[in-house]
Amino acid sequence: MFWVRVDNRLIHGQVVEAWVPFVGARYILVGNDDLAGDDLQQEIMSLAIPRAVESAFLPIDELVADARLAGASREATLLLFSSCLDVRRAVDKGLRLNVLNVGNLHYGQGKRQLSPSVSLGAEDESCLRYLLTKGVELDFRCVPNDTVSVRFS
Repeated sequence: MFWVRVDNRLIHGQVVEAWVPFVGARYILVGNDDLAGDDLQQEIMSLAIPRAVESAFLPIDELVADARLAGASREATLLLFSSCLDVRRAVDKGLRLNVLNVGNLHYGQGKRQLSPSVSLGAEDESCLRYLLTKGVELDFRCVPNDTVSVRFS
C-alpha cells in the first residue's frame, strides 16, 4: 500500500511500530529539504528503521522523480512529510496521492486543536483545504487502529 503521512516528528516509534507493518512498507521516503542535507540527523533517524526497510531522505524538488514512487515500488512505500506545506509543494510538482494521513501536527500559539495529536494554524488549514480541492482525502489518525472522528472542511 502507498501511504502518505504528515507528522512533525517524521520517523519515530509510532511510524516504525504501527505504520510500517500497516502499509507493508519496504521503503520509507522522507520529503524534507532540511533533513535531506543533514547526514547526522538522517543517521539518527535511520537507527529506528528496521533493516528490511530501505530509507531515503529527499528534498521536495527531487522527491516526485524518485523511482520508488513509480510502478510496483510505490505500493510498498511510506512517504513522510513534516508539514502540510511540504505536501502541497510535492503535489504541485506532480506527486499523485489519494489520501493524506494527518498524523501529528504540534500545538502552538494561535493553532486550533482538532484532536489530541493535530493542531492547525491558519496556514495549515489553508493548505489542507487546497489539498481537498485537488481531490486528496484527509485521514486524521495517529495510528492505524484509531477511529477517525475528525471532520475538516
